[in-house]
Amino acid sequence: MVTSCNYFNVSKTSSEAILKEELQTFNWEDVDEYPSFLECDNAASKVKRTLCFQQTITNNILANLQKEQIVVTQDINDTILLQFQVSKAGGLLLIDAQVNTQTLQEIPNIRLLLSKSLDSLPKIFPAIKRGQQVTTVFKLPVAIRVK
Repeated sequence: MVTSCNYFNVSKTSSEAILKEELQTFNWEDVDEYPSFLECDNAASKVKRTLCFQQTITNNILANLQKEQIVVTQDINDTILLQFQVSKAGGLLLIDAQVNTQTLQEIPNIRLLLSKSLDSLPKIFPAIKRGQQVTTVFKLPVAIRVK
C-alpha cells in the first residue's frame, strides 16, 4: 500500500518575491520620520517636528515674498496650496502651486517667486522609512495677503 501526503510539499520563495510583497504591504505615505530641518530636530514628538518643518517653510516663503516689490491693483487674500517633493537626498522640488485666477492676474510671476523662496531654505534632512531615506510629497497651504 502506497499513500501520499501533501503536508510536506514546500514551495520555494525567492527573496525578491518576499521583498516585492513587503513593498506592496506597507504604507509609503506614513513615514517613521518626516523631513526635517536642523532647528526642528530638538522637537519632542513627530507631530511637533512636522509642525516645525511646515512652519519653517511657510515663514521662509513669507519672508522672501515680503522682500519683493509686489504692486497690485486689487487686494489679494488667497491661500495657495503648494505641493512639493522632498527627495531622499534632501532636495526640494515645487511640483504644483494652486493659485486662484485673481492672484495670478495681479502677481503673474507668483510661481517663480515661490520657487525662489524655496531655493533659499536651509538644508533639509529627508524622511525616514524603516531606516532608509525616502522621497516624500507634501501639500502645504500658504496664506498670501497683499494690499
